[in-house]
Amino acid sequence: MARIVIAKPGLDGHDRGAKVIARGLRDAGHDVIYTGLHQTPAQIAATAIAEDATAIGLSVLSGAHMTLVPEVMKVLADAGASDILVFLGGIIPEDDIAELTKLGVAAVFTPGTPIESIVRWLVTASGDETKV
Repeated sequence: MARIVIAKPGLDGHDRGAKVIARGLRDAGHDVIYTGLHQTPAQIAATAIAEDATAIGLSVLSGAHMTLVPEVMKVLADAGASDILVFLGGIIPEDDIAELTKLGVAAVFTPGTPIESIVRWLVTASGDETKV
């Protein structure tokens, strides 16, 4: 079982997708902590570290992903927590997905991705093959 922090960085107030993913991961047997709206990169990283999270799932629909996600990655690296998987969901242009992957984002899920696909990816990426 993975321990996952689901977070909404920045000022984006649309959290339905984050809540759907949180519920889907929880229903699949994972331990999920939802941080709520309007989290700073530092708050997200601090929560993940304090909760001993396996992964952070970020939901960004505001278009601020190229500012907020690199900052989350930097804060994690500065704290020595680069081993925490970071995945992203939202409306992300294809060109930005490649750039985010170069920054260390483990996966990017766009609208319409089945929850089962995200669950399977997380199980494989976190090394918990017993959950497949």
